[in-house]
Amino acid sequence: MTEFRVRDRKLYLSPILDLFNGEIISYSLSESPNFAQVTDMLKKAFRKVKRAQTKGLILHSDQGWQYQMKRYQKLLQARGIIQSMSRKGNCLDNAIIENFFGTIKAELFYLNKYLSIDQLKKDIIDYIHYYNHDRIKLNLNGKSPVQYRALRIES
Repeated sequence: MTEFRVRDRKLYLSPILDLFNGEIISYSLSESPNFAQVTDMLKKAFRKVKRAQTKGLILHSDQGWQYQMKRYQKLLQARGIIQSMSRKGNCLDNAIIENFFGTIKAELFYLNKYLSIDQLKKDIIDYIHYYNHDRIKLNLNGKSPVQYRALRIES
């Protein structure tokens, strides 16, 4: 989860990033870091990925309070998802998602002066669509995450 500050308000982004192609599979936005935000993110991911495809998947997170809750753990267990948490105080365990947070802030947030949370929400939604569908990555052979996934499925 990452935080954006607009004037005296905050906006929290909680995404799931697929290590296969760097695609943001699911995300939720909230003005407070709460458990409903995390369950919303998971439910969106569950709608996108069939139950049969989740068995044995590993979902990695930091040691935030949300991910230590029994309700969160039971949601994962019900889908056969293995929970993985980073080691305490080791930011390198979350380097990939932290890189995404740095990218969205550098390419979107820091380039604009936001006056409202609503505008930032809209721009984050648009940016994540761009990131998944249009933003090319050299390590994906110059394809966007969605294009790369489509190529691999066809093969």
